[in-house]
Amino acid sequence: MSADTTAVRRPRLSRPACLASPKVFRTEVLAGLVVALALIPEAISFSIIAGVDPSVGLFASFTMAVVISIVGGRRAMISAATGAIALVIAPLNHEYGLGYLVGAVILGGIFQIILGALGVARLMRFVPRSVMVGFVNALAILIFLAQVPELRNVPFAVYPLVVAGLTMMILFPRITKVVPAPLVSIVVLTVITIAAAIAVPTVGDKGELPSALPVPGLPDMPLTGEALAIIAPYALALALVGLMESLMTAKLVDDITDTHSNKTRESIGQGVANVITGFFGGMGGCAMIGQTMINVKTSGARTRLSTFLAGVFLMILCVTFGPVVSQIPMAALVAVMVLVAFATFDWHSVAPDTLRRMPISETVVMTVTVVVVVITHNLAIGVIVGVITAVIAFARRIAHLVNVSGVVDPEGKQVVYSVTGELFFASSNDLVHQFNYGEDPDDVVIDFSSAHIWDASSVAALDAVETKYAARGKKVTVIGLNKNSAEIREKLAGQLVGH
Repeated sequence: MSADTTAVRRPRLSRPACLASPKVFRTEVLAGLVVALALIPEAISFSIIAGVDPSVGLFASFTMAVVISIVGGRRAMISAATGAIALVIAPLNHEYGLGYLVGAVILGGIFQIILGALGVARLMRFVPRSVMVGFVNALAILIFLAQVPELRNVPFAVYPLVVAGLTMMILFPRITKVVPAPLVSIVVLTVITIAAAIAVPTVGDKGELPSALPVPGLPDMPLTGEALAIIAPYALALALVGLMESLMTAKLVDDITDTHSNKTRESIGQGVANVITGFFGGMGGCAMIGQTMINVKTSGARTRLSTFLAGVFLMILCVTFGPVVSQIPMAALVAVMVLVAFATFDWHSVAPDTLRRMPISETVVMTVTVVVVVITHNLAIGVIVGVITAVIAFARRIAHLVNVSGVVDPEGKQVVYSVTGELFFASSNDLVHQFNYGEDPDDVVIDFSSAHIWDASSVAALDAVETKYAARGKKVTVIGLNKNSAEIREKLAGQLVGH
């Protein structure tokens, strides 16, 4: 049986919470409402980054949330317009206009469907825990840093409002958890600012909310090979960044809820959602980490209903209650996101006791991931760099675990070398120098019973050893190769070393 099918037992897909339960239904509905309120300023801000009208970001958040709630593979995860996608497509919009941007969103969705069908989600198994911890800590820092501009050059009243919001969200759950504390905080602070006529920045200051539902249509761009060549690089970047963030977020929610999600379905679902979003004139999106944490960790949602209602409530709030929603103080939403950032950060990972116990390479990988994400403001780049760093650290660590020891028989006619460890490109380079070619007897035995040959570099190193002994008229016998090692040596032996 191969290594891929042994010892690893796949966790079962979790059973969804029963919506027939009034408690579960109430939790899902209120969670959807809280997320919808938190989506509005974020979607508007990301629209500004992309250089489009606020309605484009809001429509994208609406369609992404509704569609992914049906076709996605991770229940309760929120997908909407995101800053990462906005940064990817902003140059395209600035140079060619909204029609090309929408075309790139549709093509990016098609790329995601193809990548999902090809099994790109399986690559998540190669993301080490240290990278995942770095990803979580980095996103917590980014969520917090995103709130800092809302606290600069603002009226003094903003600060006590933020403190009041945090206090309510910390203390209110001790009284009751029937209503999500963030919703209570938002409502109370909005009432206070309106009743007391406190002049502070509001949601309405971010941009005008749409007054009608989005209408489907084709992108305003020529359907020519030249136009496709223009949007293709942006579409591919959108697809890769969107999948990376969505799959990492899905894995995070899996850990938080102790359930398993269908990553392949999620990958394809993200593509379907982006295609539909493009036809509705949206700017595209992917899993939204901050709002997902509000939904899952803060509000306790666990089903697709909360995701669906987040999109529905978003449009209802914008179209029907736009004037009221516009009066929500940004301080209330800042308080929510600050608490989310604090709750998201893995404080245990930076505790002195943990750092003392953790191998230094693991800490380095986590730190590199965090630093790269914070500097680039791109979670996908940080994860890729983190994985590469982890691979290098792992290769360096096991490269030093290869050992060669030789024992000469009492009569001095034969020497037996025992090789232990994993032989691959990083560890096999030193293999050639571990033998005493000049002084060894004519009969040399190399025992690989405690070793494994992984690649061509190892076979080439073994060929070089045999060649050096042969040049001195000595015979080499290789024993103890396991099945896989024997197969790769049989295919490549004698084909790799030049003469």
